[in-house]
Amino acid sequence: MVAAEHVGFVFVAGLVSAVTTGLGAIPFFVVEDVDARWTVRLWGLASGIMLVASLGGLVTEGLARGTIGQVAVGLACGAVLVVAADRALGAYEPEPEQYETANYRELLLILGVLTVHSFPEGVAVGVSFADLGLVGGVDVAGLSVPLFAVFMTVAIALHNVPEGLALAIPLQALGVPNWRLFWWGVFSSLPQPLGAALAFYFARLARELLPYGFGFAAGAMTYLVVTEFVPEALDAGADLPAGGVRNFVAGVLVGALLMVPIVFV
Repeated sequence: MVAAEHVGFVFVAGLVSAVTTGLGAIPFFVVEDVDARWTVRLWGLASGIMLVASLGGLVTEGLARGTIGQVAVGLACGAVLVVAADRALGAYEPEPEQYETANYRELLLILGVLTVHSFPEGVAVGVSFADLGLVGGVDVAGLSVPLFAVFMTVAIALHNVPEGLALAIPLQALGVPNWRLFWWGVFSSLPQPLGAALAFYFARLARELLPYGFGFAAGAMTYLVVTEFVPEALDAGADLPAGGVRNFVAGVLVGALLMVPIVFV
């Protein structure tokens, strides 16, 4: 039996990571425009964070609990599921300006498309809490929280900020108020707490499947970095010298360097 308070705790962790997407709108509370170089660097930062979190964190954790074959199956399933979901919903890829004009039904459809991109991140948070309440973690609100769960929640939260900025830039150009930019950022990551709670629940019910779960989350997020983050960065940096590649690589290196010490704590 999975304790309801544990599921609730993980849901809140996923919600915290989702709220940080809104922080991508914060620059517009200070300046009217964000330089393209910084946009590209932030995409690189998010990519570096996610690659280290996925390959250095989730995969390593999966191998500690199972075989390389089990983790590999999980990796493949994560990537394949994102591809399948993307193709199923690919006919409707909303532009940011549609957020402001959408009715209730259209907002639900937009949220469904967003689920393809943000649900795997919630899964990553959820599986990292598999040992919640067991011996060996840090005390948070009376619960023993695994250090790896703290690392993964922080990693997802940091990587969400550039996503929020990418959403905020076109909306700000349309004259959308700053507080609504913040809200739309949070809205875009609402599937994360649900993904976190569900992944944690199933991880506790079937712990023998954890290697697959860690691999699944790593595969889905790595695939998203390659197919979403990199193209977004290069598109934002199209008018920069060398197409913004140098700025992107610099961001990747900074993101990786931020995460590497935490992975090996």
